[in-house]
Amino acid sequence: MEKVKEFILKYKWRLVGVFIGGIAGYLYWYYIGCTSGTCPIQSNWHTSSLYGGLMGYLVSDLKKKPKKSEEHGEV
Repeated sequence: MEKVKEFILKYKWRLVGVFIGGIAGYLYWYYIGCTSGTCPIQSNWHTSSLYGGLMGYLVSDLKKKPKKSEEHGEV
């Protein structure tokens, strides 16, 4: 149980990004999605939600601050 708590605390922003992205992907499929079935991402709710979760993960990963490099004297 302790390891799960550590994992959640360590990756909380990424998990939030995946969750929000998944919901956004589902809502995109529900309101805008492709009804003909020819669109590979938009035609099914599960692919749209997974794609949204992936995009949410990538966007949440942008929040990282760059590490300061002491070797080159950069600030």
